[in-house]
Amino acid sequence: MAENREIRVMLAQPRGFCAGVERAIEIVEKALELHGPPVYVRHEIVHNKHVVESLRAKGAVFVEEVSDIPDGAVTIFSAHGISEAVEQQARDRGLPVIDATCPLVSKVHKEGQNHVRHSREVILIGHAGHPEVEGTQGRIPGGVKLVTKTEDVDLMDIKNPDEVAYVTQTTLSVDDTRDVIEALKARFPKIVGPDVKDICYATQNRQRSARDLASHVDLLLVVGAQNSSNSNRLRDLGVELGIPSHLIDDAESLDPAWLDGVNTVGLTAGASAPEELVQGVVDRLRDFGTVVLEENPGVEETVQFKLPKELTQPQAAE
Repeated sequence: MAENREIRVMLAQPRGFCAGVERAIEIVEKALELHGPPVYVRHEIVHNKHVVESLRAKGAVFVEEVSDIPDGAVTIFSAHGISEAVEQQARDRGLPVIDATCPLVSKVHKEGQNHVRHSREVILIGHAGHPEVEGTQGRIPGGVKLVTKTEDVDLMDIKNPDEVAYVTQTTLSVDDTRDVIEALKARFPKIVGPDVKDICYATQNRQRSARDLASHVDLLLVVGAQNSSNSNRLRDLGVELGIPSHLIDDAESLDPAWLDGVNTVGLTAGASAPEELVQGVVDRLRDFGTVVLEENPGVEETVQFKLPKELTQPQAAE
């Protein structure tokens, strides 16, 4: 029963799916249409259990290793990117592969490879164990030095301080990455690498919108998976700004106690969270009062990425 109170809900703009995630999901759906189920996807296609379950219901089978994929089965690599070794495993088995790696992640791979060609040692700013980081580490010949925070910079063993470069995971906190880059530049004045503005456009836009939202609300809710790096960064940003902030999978994860004394709720979503989950949270909030919805102004994203040729020219996959 809704309480006799008004809850102002401010929706972040932009929020939810980015172009890379939309492309990855469409790749799985198109592959199912073209080839019929099952198609096999190595790792979660994106970090969201609702998306994964929806695709599983349509005939996608999610596995952790290429060795789990039957001979001859259509194979899809997730949006996070994969190492050269994983790609080689699929090649050695002659598996028909469709690569759903986000083009912005592929861009990072190419940047790292280019630095190696110029005899530079490569530093990767990112989180150990994240699939994107593991993929990038396995794409750059000779490996990379991984740093996560500024304190890591002084601990690195670099052969030639004058020949060093850096690349970044695409889903990091812009602010944290800026601090690490400054620390790298202080230790290695000749280091080369992208400006912080080259971090994924969608990551930047969602962080900027969440920061703006946090200045207007009493509570920030971020819809996204617990293992989603970009979703965690949105929650962290709210916490850093002193706003009670929670990362929730869906409406069922909402704790009514969070609403005590709250008049205005900010609502955003990570890049792999579907809009239906956001609307589900809005509906849940209606259980506690009359919801007044307001869209916070922000950037309108128009980026679109092309599908792989295996799906646009199906005869090439035969």
